[in-house]
Amino acid sequence: MQQPLQAQFIKSAAQLEQCPPGNYPEFAFIGRSNVGKSSLINMLTGNKKLAKTSSTPGKTQLINHFLIENNWYLVDLPGYGFAKVPLKEKAKWEKMTWDYIENRQNLLYVFVLIDCRIPPQKIDLEFVNKLGEKGIPLKLVFTKWDKVKPMKGQKNIDDFKMALTERWEILPEHFITSSEKGVGRLEMLNLIEEIISLNN
Repeated sequence: MQQPLQAQFIKSAAQLEQCPPGNYPEFAFIGRSNVGKSSLINMLTGNKKLAKTSSTPGKTQLINHFLIENNWYLVDLPGYGFAKVPLKEKAKWEKMTWDYIENRQNLLYVFVLIDCRIPPQKIDLEFVNKLGEKGIPLKLVFTKWDKVKPMKGQKNIDDFKMALTERWEILPEHFITSSEKGVGRLEMLNLIEEIISLNN
């Protein structure tokens, strides 16, 4: 296992105004409910207890800030999609999430997590397209690579990218990850480091 990163939970916010001061670069993580977001965050930081994992979709309901290496924020955003919550509650999360994504000055990239075990889902494609339309820098992260046969996983990834070509001229960069096996950790951390140094 790679060296764990220094990571500490700073705060949860129910709206943009409650987020910590924007004095560090931020990278936000979002995906459909149950895509393995908490597991990926824990794998990246090397701390299994940092983000609370749950088999119940819709566990993350707030904007959660984690300070990494006293240098950048990893931001855990509520999932979208299948969480069994009232529509009113869902609408509130959605407004909070987009308010943060569109107006947080120090947010550098949004990492959109996609389950590579399943064919492209309309909800994921719509979310990625909406980010693109709003000019929000993003990267795609295909999760659960260890839980699918490589050929099937690769086909789902290729199909997703193909579906994006209807709206995108240049596709966003993507990563393939497995939280259990640590796949993709170094590539993602190296990219984050690179982006931070370019923005300093």
